[in-house]
Amino acid sequence: MSKQHAGVILRVYPGSLAEELELVPGDKIIAINEQELNDIIDLSFAMADEEIDMLIEHADGQQEMISFDKDFDEELGVEFESAVFDGIRNCANHCYFCFVDMIAPHMRSSLSIKDDDYRLSFLYGNFVTMTNMGPRDFKRIEQYHLSPLYVSVQCMNPELRAQMLRCKGAAKIAEQLDNLEKAGCDYHTQVVLCAGLNDGPELERTIRDIVARRPHALSMAIVPVGLTKYRDDPFPLRQFDAEGAARVIDEVEKWQAKIRQEEGRTFIYLGDEFYLLAGREVPKTDFYDGFPQLDNGIGLTRSFLNDWEKTEEVTDSYSEPVYLDVVTGTSVAPVLQQLADSVQKENLYIRIVPVKNDHFGHTVNVSGLLTAKDIMKTLDSLPGPRTGILIPESALRSGEDIFLDDVSLEEFQAHYPEARIEPVQGGKDFRLALTGWNAYHKDRQNETAYTWQSNAGYTKNIQY
Repeated sequence: MSKQHAGVILRVYPGSLAEELELVPGDKIIAINEQELNDIIDLSFAMADEEIDMLIEHADGQQEMISFDKDFDEELGVEFESAVFDGIRNCANHCYFCFVDMIAPHMRSSLSIKDDDYRLSFLYGNFVTMTNMGPRDFKRIEQYHLSPLYVSVQCMNPELRAQMLRCKGAAKIAEQLDNLEKAGCDYHTQVVLCAGLNDGPELERTIRDIVARRPHALSMAIVPVGLTKYRDDPFPLRQFDAEGAARVIDEVEKWQAKIRQEEGRTFIYLGDEFYLLAGREVPKTDFYDGFPQLDNGIGLTRSFLNDWEKTEEVTDSYSEPVYLDVVTGTSVAPVLQQLADSVQKENLYIRIVPVKNDHFGHTVNVSGLLTAKDIMKTLDSLPGPRTGILIPESALRSGEDIFLDDVSLEEFQAHYPEARIEPVQGGKDFRLALTGWNAYHKDRQNETAYTWQSNAGYTKNIQY
């Protein structure tokens, strides 16, 4: 057997097959029925067999072969430290607009991982450029029916794409998409739009080429480039202003109308930032066709509004004054203000608190990139009483109560002993928290966990 890779067990679920087999956290699964395991995709297909020989390495380095029978659809019941056992594939590009390169110094190392791994694209919806993929990868995609993937197209002009990604292989985007289609793989696409670079006629070309690739091309998202104050790349990039955002909307709407007339769906979706920046209302629900790129921030505002509208207001009254501060990024603050203004309850005082992002720079205006220190700086500058503070769930590290700058939620709470801190996620939480604060508390356990299910039953998580 070649170099051994192993899946390191992070957690064993009570009552599971793994517990029955006496597996414990720290154990490593090396092989199943003599098959090497590079990731949880390999493991899932290997575990589809009913007779299993599992090679385990314990924490003390001792290896053991465990043989057992199982039902075809029976899960092992463990969670792994990582979905890939042989290491995440690093990005081979040096994009003009790489956000990882704009991360502030001295932040935790996980924020600086530049992954470009098609397996993470399949498992979690991460966007990949495919510049580091070869024939074996496309063969595996076909063998395991890994579909759909999420592809960062950026543009379909091969020379411009190679320039933007600073990678000669990036010019092969059309060939790579052809390879996906030959492997039976469908894909969602993304364009990070840079003013004066891949917009205008180049965007027209990209849209035209991707639209022609339907039905393998499932959707197309266009999001504006984000820049932080830590960007030191010599290539000049500029963000869209209100006029430029409106121009993009008008250009894309022509294509959206054409495609909706052809097949009754929108197919091309713009990032919420374009509408917020241009001062235009975000599209209605049916425009988003079930929100195929919600995790990419496409339609997030409309989804938030929908959740608010579908949630019944808590009818409890406030016998004592309640003062709530709602922390938010500056871009979505006007939307939250409108919702807060619609809540009419005696003794309830809601203050929307837009936080300017001093850490990354004021051009970064989304809630998910706020740090605890910037939030506290803004809150500390505000006068008046404070009963509670609502913070965006997205500002916390996935699966943990820790902000981007490594301040824990417990530390944040200790800074405001007079107020209760509640993270909220989505319009439902927001409405329930505002209208029923006295009883509101959300059980957030496992809400941001990642789950993996067996026998190619893929979900957006990392449990097995």
